Amino acid sequence: MDIFNQCKEINKHLDLSNEDKARNQLILLLDYMKNNNIEYTPVVNHLIRLTGLYPYINTDNAILEDRLIYDAFKVDIGSEEPLTLHREQSSLLKKLLEGKNLAISAPTSFGKSFVIDSFISIKRPNNILIIVPTIALTDEIRRRIYKKFSHEYKIITTADVELSDKNIFIFPQERAISYIDIIKSLDLLVIDEFYKASFDFDKERSSTLQKAILKLGKKASQKYYLAPNIEKLSSNLFTEDMEFIPLTFNTVYLSRHDTYKEITSSNKNAKLLEILNQHKDKKTLIYAGTYTEINTISELVKNSIPKSKFKRLIQFAQWLTLNYAENWHLTQSVKRGMGIHNGRLHRSLSQIQIKMFEDEGGLNYIVSTSSIIEGVNTSAQNVIVWKSKNGTYKLNSFTYKNIIGRSGRMFKHFVGHVYLFDKPPVEDETQLTIEFPENSIPDVDEEEYKNELTKEQIAKIIEHKETMHQILGKDVYNQLIKEDIFQSSREIVEKIAIDMITHPSSWNGLAHLNNSPKNWENPLYKVIKLQGTWDTKYANFVYFTQILSFNWTKSIPDLLSSLSSKSINIDLFFQLERNVSFKLAALLSDINILQKIIFKNKNIDISPFISRISHAFLPSVVYQLEEYGLPRMLSKKLHIAKIINFEDEELDIHSVINKFNELGIQYIKDAVDTFDEFDLYILDYFYDGISKQQRLDNN
Repeated sequence: MDIFNQCKEINKHLDLSNEDKARNQLILLLDYMKNNNIEYTPVVNHLIRLTGLYPYINTDNAILEDRLIYDAFKVDIGSEEPLTLHREQSSLLKKLLEGKNLAISAPTSFGKSFVIDSFISIKRPNNILIIVPTIALTDEIRRRIYKKFSHEYKIITTADVELSDKNIFIFPQERAISYIDIIKSLDLLVIDEFYKASFDFDKERSSTLQKAILKLGKKASQKYYLAPNIEKLSSNLFTEDMEFIPLTFNTVYLSRHDTYKEITSSNKNAKLLEILNQHKDKKTLIYAGTYTEINTISELVKNSIPKSKFKRLIQFAQWLTLNYAENWHLTQSVKRGMGIHNGRLHRSLSQIQIKMFEDEGGLNYIVSTSSIIEGVNTSAQNVIVWKSKNGTYKLNSFTYKNIIGRSGRMFKHFVGHVYLFDKPPVEDETQLTIEFPENSIPDVDEEEYKNELTKEQIAKIIEHKETMHQILGKDVYNQLIKEDIFQSSREIVEKIAIDMITHPSSWNGLAHLNNSPKNWENPLYKVIKLQGTWDTKYANFVYFTQILSFNWTKSIPDLLSSLSSKSINIDLFFQLERNVSFKLAALLSDINILQKIIFKNKNIDISPFISRISHAFLPSVVYQLEEYGLPRMLSKKLHIAKIINFEDEELDIHSVINKFNELGIQYIKDAVDTFDEFDLYILDYFYDGISKQQRLDNN
């Protein structure tokens, strides 16, 4: 490659005001120079400056003017050293510091988190709330924020935590809802992936995010909403006072390979193995599209790729065999350097895989469902789109762009390679439309939002309120709505209340849920028949809940042995455990509220049972620590060694984190002789997420 001629071409694009093309060509040039160990010339550095990619400037070989730009765009992001922002990051930060409300669409590689961290460092706000789509992303952001700001802020990610004078809240929308009455004011409300407020993109959870935006947005002095790949934003209630800025500013180049054109029914598997072998020392994400296709790929890898000799992978596979299952797809895939990521896995297990994917000598491949694009911010040099599906649906252009945007990484991979094994969706302009879904949130005030709701929606809300007023009393129901106390949909709440009025005797067994598991059968049958499917037969789900009650006293292999008669394998175990701790807990919480009003003379309260299932029958802090990357198995070893009494009901997440920091990692490693080598690796990762960063200033 003739570097000087390439520079001339890039400059020509800039003269023609075609900056995107110039930047793409420049990134390809930087990739070539990196791969061939060629130092940047002053001309290359100057072109980096002209295209706005200031962090890429090599100050050793830059002219004075370009070195000054590199230094001028340095900001405090809470780290030990300031960081140089690129031009568009700096522009967004300036607007935020001016107090503007921003809705931003920017590529995955844009570096949006640096803007948030800079805002916190410079502005020193009292309260910031960051709403993210998944708990996995909650931990990822918590780790970053905790290192930088825990010396000044209380970092809150779990429920029922007492507030401090200065707080940074990081929640998925369901958890944010529980803080609506607790948080009195916010200096900044951040919504990550705000497109999920649209029913078009998240049919199940959009109404909850809408509720959080409406309720908490009123308490926020300023708002900052983030998403990728949105070109137009339709007028809507949720972003009406915000400036929408669609950005195409990329920091990496995507090289697309239309592999599907070479594929037949007989060579698809061989082609995948060929690409994996070609990039065996590079990090590769494989988007499978469905759970079935994940199993197909993992089976292919198990039968075709030799076992890895990397010590860490051997240890990980042994750890999975001991703590989960030997013949599990993940256990066998890990032996060959491939992880499996989906939304069903235990939180700590997903985090450990991402950690190993980012480490050298760890996982080189991860095969996933859409969880990899919504749950974490990891990226790789290569992305393989195995199937243009998202579950049972075809991929839309928006989700497709989001997936391929995971290839490449600023400062690490200038060029990301995308291999398409299935024909991509037709590219179209992405206009985000956010409307109240048909199942509108139960506490919408039909008068306040009459211009946003349809006549049919208003009629349904009024009809629902009239029904609930008749059953509970107007003042009682209005107070419940004011307190944001219900977790289920309006229809489910109404269905439960009507059933209690019309069939009161059928609810007589609720109190048995506070007793022995052998007494749970009838009340659980009654409850689960009220709401949809539970991913297995009713009888199996009831039996599973009874067996899960031994979650703290028995190992997962022992639980699976007890469940084998119901054909509940490890993958289904994960899904059913989530159904118990989220879906069943939410449903029973609403039932408990209603029955205490409707059957008030019975004085029944099933809160103790609800608390137990919401933590999957683990001690609450053990369950919460899994979000921090500490598996329940390690907590159990610490408990048995009497290092920390996890059964202490006074123990909360912040006090136990303080306890871990007081004891120190070396003390814990020395005190527990049952930890194996991979346990110690996990402990290092866990402690890295709870340790505070030492700052050089006096803040």
